[in-house]
Amino acid sequence: MLFQIYGSQSGWQLFGWVLVFACLIITNEIARRSRAGGLFFFVVLPIALTIYFTAIYIGAAQGQAWALHNQTYVHMNSWFHYAKLYAATFGCIGFMILKYHWGKLGKAYWFKCFPFVIVAINIFIAVGSDFESAIRGMNALQTTGSQWWLSSEGVWLYGGWWNVLNGIAGIINVFCMTGWWGIYSSKNEDDMLWPDMIWLFILAYDVWNFEYTYSNLPTHSWYCGVALLLAPTFAATIWNKGGWIQNRANTLAIWCMFAQVIPEFQDSGRFSVLPVLYKNGVMNPAVHPGAADPTMMGVIAILSLAINVVVFAIIWKRATSMGINPYTHEVFVGTKDYEKAMARAQK
Repeated sequence: MLFQIYGSQSGWQLFGWVLVFACLIITNEIARRSRAGGLFFFVVLPIALTIYFTAIYIGAAQGQAWALHNQTYVHMNSWFHYAKLYAATFGCIGFMILKYHWGKLGKAYWFKCFPFVIVAINIFIAVGSDFESAIRGMNALQTTGSQWWLSSEGVWLYGGWWNVLNGIAGIINVFCMTGWWGIYSSKNEDDMLWPDMIWLFILAYDVWNFEYTYSNLPTHSWYCGVALLLAPTFAATIWNKGGWIQNRANTLAIWCMFAQVIPEFQDSGRFSVLPVLYKNGVMNPAVHPGAADPTMMGVIAILSLAINVVVFAIIWKRATSMGINPYTHEVFVGTKDYEKAMARAQK
């Protein structure tokens, strides 16, 4: 199926994918296993990068050439990238507060719903971007006769009904998160655990998020849509049961920081990958694309919506049979994944 989505890949592109996947796994392990690692990646590094980003935009406002030609300023200037970077980083900090029981927040019962709130915010950021692309695509169709529209970062996007379907799937995905207060610290305090977030939610989220990246970040989706989604899922499946959401936040924040500073890695050169959407095989911001192949965007959008509807139905069927509210209570008690995660939790 990946061949149908991306076409054939060169050895360099496959190597780039493996490199990103491995680096995300390693950096996540450093961040989750040590307080110093977590503080470096999610406090020290973001502060340094914020100073760097501010300097770029001040320099650009003053007309300084170094800033105007900076790759971050040229290729990563949309509201989405900054919103995602800081939302993910705040999530990582909140998760550390919970798993280490830092201060009053880390010990407060009400703060256990923070993971739901921050994940919901991240999902709604993407949903807003999906709907934006659909609207811009429809506007472009009326004015130019084509659904291609040029983003502020110089990327041609092809907006359409698939964005609307996936946006709806994202909204449903928010309500596929259950047991909002069922948050625990692992016995060794390596992880913040959300045991009720079992494989059903992970599957629904991964398919939805892949479709989002494929439709809205197509030139990046080989990395942020495949490697970035598989890294936390791989870790949660093999050695970190119940820790998927922490893995996801950590790897997302780290990737966003890297991509924001070194966009050339995925935008140009031997590591860059274009999906089959670009039927002529090129993406040139100066040239309006003529041909498009949105077939897979439509197929995956339908799959995304269907999976999220099914998972939502399963949740409410279980909740009804148990006589509980699936958001204030844990609904997957007794399932294999839930019990494995709870075996790691502080009671």
